[in-house]
Amino acid sequence: MKHRLSSDTIRLIIPALSLTILLISVFYLQPRAMGYLGLNLLFNLAVPIALATIAQMLIMTVNDLDLSMGSFVSFIACVTATFLQSDPAIGVAILLLAIAVYAGLGVLIHVRDLPSIVVTLGMSFVWSGLAILLLPAPGGHAPEWARAVMTSRPPLVPMAIVASVIIALFSHFLIMRSSFGVILRGVGGNARSVERAGWSILAARAATYALAAFFAILAGIALVGLTTSADANIALRYTLLSIAAVILGGGEFTGGRVSPIGAVIGALTLTLAGSFLSFLRISSDWQIGAQGAILIVVLGLRLLLNRMEKREKRA
Repeated sequence: MKHRLSSDTIRLIIPALSLTILLISVFYLQPRAMGYLGLNLLFNLAVPIALATIAQMLIMTVNDLDLSMGSFVSFIACVTATFLQSDPAIGVAILLLAIAVYAGLGVLIHVRDLPSIVVTLGMSFVWSGLAILLLPAPGGHAPEWARAVMTSRPPLVPMAIVASVIIALFSHFLIMRSSFGVILRGVGGNARSVERAGWSILAARAATYALAAFFAILAGIALVGLTTSADANIALRYTLLSIAAVILGGGEFTGGRVSPIGAVIGALTLTLAGSFLSFLRISSDWQIGAQGAILIVVLGLRLLLNRMEKREKRA
């Protein structure tokens, strides 16, 4: 029991420490960022990234990987800026169909024993093609309700931070505290044991993919609420960002080992890293590499702490 608690603690300490160090560095470089408006600007795009990260984390919980996350969120953004704005009934129907398609992908991957990387990579071209058909050029308009929610100004704390806390707590309860979450993590950790207990692995995987699509849909809607319009390529980078945020937040590719709160903190850290590198006047051409370097340093620190923990356990 102590070992498990210690492991969970490490999964949260590393991303929290990374975010704190980055935040202090940003405040040092730009003291005006300490205020309400400054924090709002720093974390403005954190909400859609956090939602996409939770979607990716759900897929990784069952030992799969979604390489279509960015193109799917882009497709949802295009649907939001077109049909969901002009004809909500058709827009909602398209979103429900998208969830059904995602559930079907989970079933296909399980029944045919296909690599999730190959299937989702193929689907990324499908989602991108559909997005281009909807919006060949940047445009569309955000629904008023989405715009109102994403630009609201709650007292004391910016909307981006409030929403991130809500996402973290809700996903933590769903994945770590509910019986549904126990089944999902069991599928990733030991699928045979879950099946012997009477649960359907097929149904669990389908539900996981459907739930991931739901969070990705929220990410697309939130993104359009912030940008007020859409583009077929608006969220392509979310694929790598979501994977990096999950890993940075303490998740692993196998074993059903994830940390929802850590994943959201990882998303906030990667969002803040872009602003930090801009304040350092690092060219945008180098920022992706610099973000990768930050991720490598953090993962190296986590690996070191994990090894220290194993040595203490053996001793």
